[in-house]
Amino acid sequence: MNKSLEQKHDMYTLSQLEMICNECDRCPLAVTRTHAVFGEGNEHSKIMFVGEGPGLHEDRTGRPFVGRAGELFDKMLCAIGLTRQAIYITNIVKCRPPNNRNPLEGECKTCLEYLRWQVKIIDPDIIVCLGAIAAKNIIDKDFKITHSRGIWYHKGKFEILATYHPAALLRDPAKKQDAWKDLRLIREKYQHVIDICQ
Repeated sequence: MNKSLEQKHDMYTLSQLEMICNECDRCPLAVTRTHAVFGEGNEHSKIMFVGEGPGLHEDRTGRPFVGRAGELFDKMLCAIGLTRQAIYITNIVKCRPPNNRNPLEGECKTCLEYLRWQVKIIDPDIIVCLGAIAAKNIIDKDFKITHSRGIWYHKGKFEILATYHPAALLRDPAKKQDAWKDLRLIREKYQHVIDICQ
């Protein structure tokens, strides 16, 4: 699949887009993956969480955020009254980078087209960037997660906030206090959006 997704179709469904993603060979990550990890959750959700890319467990299962980081992510959601069934979760790149390295700029650029379509289809009001890679690709290329996490950015119709990736919290539990502050901001914003929609 070498042509742009924009050139192929005026509008996709998520299932159509996932089928295309599963067969994608537009960057070298396709060669080493076991499964593409497209994303999952409520396709009508008002909130979307975006990580950086699949890890070992995600590559094996084809599901985002499983393993220890996924268990912590579920607990983070539960702490603010959310479940996976209420949100949509995906990543910047859909295939695991070798040895869990950070995805390269070219890999992100190639895969961002899928994310743009996911956002277009789901049409969330809130986007939460989990980690610096997501924030650099969505908010600003020079984004510093330790400096600018927990701040709301308004882009178009979207309210966007970056917080620590669950894997970073496992590596450095001292960051959990700041992450909890971010989660409370997310809960407040989400409740505001839901109240407006009712």
